[in-house]
Amino acid sequence: MGETTAKKRVLILCTGNSCRSQMAEGWVRQDLARHWEAASAGTYPASIVHPLAVRVMAEAGVDISTATPKHVGTLADQRWDLVVTVCDSAREACPVFPAAAEQIHVGFPDPIMALGSEEERLAAYRAVRDDICARLIPEIARRS
Repeated sequence: MGETTAKKRVLILCTGNSCRSQMAEGWVRQDLARHWEAASAGTYPASIVHPLAVRVMAEAGVDISTATPKHVGTLADQRWDLVVTVCDSAREACPVFPAAAEQIHVGFPDPIMALGSEEERLAAYRAVRDDICARLIPEIARRS
């Protein structure tokens, strides 16, 4: 017997849609797929998902290698149960989603800003990846 209720829909927004929002979307698809459909977008989307984001998510067993950044405007007219901003600038520039049941902000530092060696930069990406899993995924899950 299959589920009789439709999955809820979450849209995760960031500025570039190349790191944080893509990692969050990957986690939702991996850990919450039974109850949630996920999409992510950016207010000023980058041309590609950052390779270090893809790499650290793969380390955690989450494949985001085929993801592509999208502009929030391409998803704005859809129905969303939850809209989440994960960076302050996206929160400030975020359009109002009249069809969204709820909008929340759970911010994370931008790993693109990390300087240093590749290992130091990877550490920043891993920290954000793990923080998204620890703080955002339970926040979404409790709304199931």
